[in-house]
Amino acid sequence: MSINRMRVTLSRAAVLGVAGCASHPGPIIDKHGVDREKYAADLEECSEYAKEVSVVEGTARGATLGAIVGAAVGSITGNASEGAGYGAASGGVRSGVRNKDTQERVVKRCMSGRGYKVLNY
Repeated sequence: MSINRMRVTLSRAAVLGVAGCASHPGPIIDKHGVDREKYAADLEECSEYAKEVSVVEGTARGATLGAIVGAAVGSITGNASEGAGYGAASGGVRSGVRNKDTQERVVKRCMSGRGYKVLNY
């Protein structure tokens, strides 16, 4: 695989990863009878908890593991560097999306635990 083709493949994977992250909404709350100021403060606090899930570190770990597995598979077929590239892109995107999903679940659980009715739990 040429360098240009690999760049195109990696760019596509990155776009899909970003699109995947953008498609997951934050918590949708039934706001009937909810104090807006308290809600804003609680959402901010819950969002801070979610930041403990590191998307960047998870993505890097996923890319590294993907590269290792991809290189191993690629070496069987005769092209370890191509396999490593595909594995890194795939592993990085999957891990990034998974960690972003985890952040969203943390916020939703936190808000639910504070008594809000989360509609997209």
